[in-house]
Amino acid sequence: MSGIRYDWQELEIREVYNTPLLELIYQAASVHRQFHDPKQIQVCKLISIKTGGCPEDCSYCAQSSRYQTEVKPQALLDKETVVNIAQTAKQKGVSRVCMGAAWREVRDNSQFEKVLDMVKDVTDMGLEVCCTLGMLTTDQAKRLEAAGLYAYNHNLDTSAEYYSTIITTRTYSDRLNTIENVRQTNVTVCSGGILGLGESIEDRISMLHTLANLDPHPESVPINILSQVEGTPLENQPDVPIWDVVRMIATARIIMPTSDVRLSAGRARLSQVEQAFCFMAGANSIFSSDDNKMLTVTTPCPDYDADQEMLNLLGLEMRPPSQRPNRVATQVGV
Repeated sequence: MSGIRYDWQELEIREVYNTPLLELIYQAASVHRQFHDPKQIQVCKLISIKTGGCPEDCSYCAQSSRYQTEVKPQALLDKETVVNIAQTAKQKGVSRVCMGAAWREVRDNSQFEKVLDMVKDVTDMGLEVCCTLGMLTTDQAKRLEAAGLYAYNHNLDTSAEYYSTIITTRTYSDRLNTIENVRQTNVTVCSGGILGLGESIEDRISMLHTLANLDPHPESVPINILSQVEGTPLENQPDVPIWDVVRMIATARIIMPTSDVRLSAGRARLSQVEQAFCFMAGANSIFSSDDNKMLTVTTPCPDYDADQEMLNLLGLEMRPPSQRPNRVATQVGV
């Protein structure tokens, strides 16, 4: 399996997903070595620059204003605070900083101007900067590009078929339109999904099918594990079995070989052994923190020191930041 394809059929993806587990991991590891340095893991830091008060009804999210959670709405952080957090992260080996704002969409106002300034300053530190700000227009994407933005995150979350079960305040087409707007720029795309929303295996395959048929593939594909938040409709969802996580990572790696596959939210409950299987299956990025929180709110996140210890134990190293978006994937060894 040595080429890059954009014409995957759901039947083919299902066959990959259902491959006997150890064989699947072996195949994914082989593809991973063909397109990536298997010793390198990119360590990322997620900063919630504007927390809570979101009008969306995403059933998993602690930041929705529609649910009674422990998250209290906070105003947009000032630039100095964000730069200081990014500086600390850089000193710990982080090469990518993602700024998240609990907005439905980007609006052309003073807050967006402040975000653009944050992007410029953190980019000037030599870090990759990713933003996740909700829906945005092509013009807004171009302004982010001009500020130096490296990547824009806009997850599909789940399949088109299951999407309205989880979110009713926007459509699947809205998600895809935002990705297409980003593609009008040189900003890379970060888009993946969440496991544990009550979706079926067919929903997972359908979501991967949508991602794998985007041309080009998202440069970054986060695989998130639901962190159940008290007060949200999904607070009582059962935990996702680790082997489901490994299968998703391995399948994503095989069908989108050049993408970074990010072991994202939910990693805190995985042991070092379980994380090692995820890395073997093709995950080459993690989120780390200094406050044990993914979004400085409720989602647990391992800290820098614990992650450094794990990477040392596994003989892995932190990947430095890329100097520019790479829209043309290099087929190493093909």
